Amino acid sequence: MKEKSLKYILSITGMHCASCVRRVENALATLPGVTTACVNFASEKAYVTSDTDNVTPEILKKAVEDAGYGVLKVSAEEEEDEIKLNVPALRKKELRIARLRFIVAITSAAVIFIGSMPEIFPFTKLIPQSLLNYFLMIVAIPAVFWAGGIFYKSAWIALMHKTADMNTLVALGTLSAFTYSAFVTLFPGFLTDINLESHVYFDTASTITAFILLGKMLEERAKGQTASAVASLLKLQPDRASVLREGGEVAIPVNEVKPGDFLIIRPGERIPVDGVIISGSSSVDESMLTGEPIPVDKTQGDYVTGGTVNIAGAFTFAAQKTGKDTMLAKIIKIIEEAQSRKAPIQKTADTIALYFVPIVIIIAIITFIVWFISGPEPTFTYALMNFISVLIIACPCALGLATPTAVMAGTGKGAEMGILIRNVDAFEISRKINTVIFDKTGTLTLGKPHVTEMKAYGINKNELLKITAAVESLSEHPLGQAVVRKALEAEITVPHAVDFKAEPGRGVSARIEDNIILAGKKDYLIDAGVDISNAETSSGTTPGSTYIYVASSTKLIGKIGLSDLIKPSSAEAVQRLLRMGIEVIMLTGDEESTALAVAEKIGIRRVVAGVLPDRKAEIVKKIKEEGKTVAMVGDGINDAPALAAADIGIAMATGSDIAINASDITLTSSDPLKVPQAIELSRKTLSVIYQNFFWAFVYNLLAIPIAAGALYPFYKILLTPIWASAAMAFSSVSVVLNSLRLRQVK
Repeated sequence: MKEKSLKYILSITGMHCASCVRRVENALATLPGVTTACVNFASEKAYVTSDTDNVTPEILKKAVEDAGYGVLKVSAEEEEDEIKLNVPALRKKELRIARLRFIVAITSAAVIFIGSMPEIFPFTKLIPQSLLNYFLMIVAIPAVFWAGGIFYKSAWIALMHKTADMNTLVALGTLSAFTYSAFVTLFPGFLTDINLESHVYFDTASTITAFILLGKMLEERAKGQTASAVASLLKLQPDRASVLREGGEVAIPVNEVKPGDFLIIRPGERIPVDGVIISGSSSVDESMLTGEPIPVDKTQGDYVTGGTVNIAGAFTFAAQKTGKDTMLAKIIKIIEEAQSRKAPIQKTADTIALYFVPIVIIIAIITFIVWFISGPEPTFTYALMNFISVLIIACPCALGLATPTAVMAGTGKGAEMGILIRNVDAFEISRKINTVIFDKTGTLTLGKPHVTEMKAYGINKNELLKITAAVESLSEHPLGQAVVRKALEAEITVPHAVDFKAEPGRGVSARIEDNIILAGKKDYLIDAGVDISNAETSSGTTPGSTYIYVASSTKLIGKIGLSDLIKPSSAEAVQRLLRMGIEVIMLTGDEESTALAVAEKIGIRRVVAGVLPDRKAEIVKKIKEEGKTVAMVGDGINDAPALAAADIGIAMATGSDIAINASDITLTSSDPLKVPQAIELSRKTLSVIYQNFFWAFVYNLLAIPIAAGALYPFYKILLTPIWASAAMAFSSVSVVLNSLRLRQVK
């Protein structure tokens, strides 16, 4: 019996750093029946897989809430579109609340700043200090405990779970400043009696809260931009479709369109689902699918894709794929899955975050003790301020954002370019790729043979084409169909043939009027008693071409050369890879002479020809054994094992579903130039991830000693808590903004 697998997507609120991610994951993963739980900090979503229906949305929601976080929505996988469409509105509500918290905090901080700076605002000297302190404390309370209340709540829950996170650091820092200041305000004589400074630091507590809330607000806005790819794609599908029902045209919701329905598309309309044109013609903008801005001409028999735009002309098409089966739905699914997974480097960051906060608290306590014992006067003031600075500047929220924001921006940009990165491991593997293997047919070539030359003996070429097309029209062989297409393009009337016979792999025969026509390989005609010496002596063969020899009875009347045309961008793609220092290998089942002719034209030096489909994966493994890190590019069913065997599999989406499912990267067009673009985008995304880790981790390593006062003995430089909070906020925002640079990649 097949094991049940249920998938849920939860939209989470209240996460502030990588430690929060780990806690939510643990809360979900430890539930009985949950097989996997993965949380994406940047998108604020949890992806849960269960093997039993005992795991319900209510149970999942309660587990998250017990861990101290909120849940906006829990949806089953089949309801995923609902969560994608509804959650943005809920996120906007959260952003409005975050903005209100910041406004309250910054307003309080501004008022307290005025009251704390008599040198700048001398009128405050008219107010007795004790009364002024009471006023400042009252003004600070809404900033610290309402606007900043989210930090205390989360810190308390973390404490109950015997852990610590960013909220712990913020809560300790701001609460230390406020509590000390409130004590001074309420008991002004106590500290004076024991020779301690009686300064108040309400400005520190409120300003730190305001700066951190500002950073979170900017971070939320920027994170929304990194996740805009999926939202943009969702908007590409129209809400309604014009369908022919019982002889009339009816407008129905798109989700009610069924395969087999006939739909009418007019100029300027978006195509709602995938299908085949049955009447009419037009030009269609497929840039959302391929990344190419030039419209594509479509006519009867051509395939159209949901989400693309009809530019000019009207047509009717038959729906073939609807709902989750459309190409647009699959693209969205691929992006969502990639963004939900964790790159290996992020797992390392999560582990670091687990120990980072407790270590920071220990460092802060040591800082306080050292300054209190051996610091300059007033020792308590210096000790308290440096203690707070260490806590605030070390907040690891940027550590949790470093990878997911870059992954979201990179996968989103890839989708715009027609490059779907299915496996986030591809980002890390891409920098090691030094060999790209192309399957020839359908990847470097069009995958459809074309007539490239004709030699006629005793008749004219049109007559040769007409006779051959008549026989081949009864055959399903790709070479024969290419001859028929050529005749139709030349508007030649093809006569009727009878008594058709075929010998698989050799040739075909049929009778046209009183003549028996044979078409096929040389050996086929020779065995039938045809003298082909005329074809051998009058002209040779073109490298890379395949020939059909044609005879009427026992007389040779001509030969037709066919070849699989090279794609226009194949040579440029190969040269671009070579300039990147990547070796290019062509893998094909064709005979060596044909393969070498194609390779020479596009600049490939290494060719492996005559490879049977079941040996392609074996060849890939042998090349990997040479010490190569390999990317395999293919499109057919027979390429799937090789794609899976490579370090990175790259599939053309115009190929088979099996090949696409076996790949790490899917190209939504058949343009080989997308291959170097995909590798470059992966490398740039990985580069941004490393840069983010510098801002998130190395930044903390440098900033913590400065906040602890390491520069004071030499340069009399100290980092105040207010500047520490600004620096911490800048760290998180800089990580997100750095990731957004990927959206500008060309």
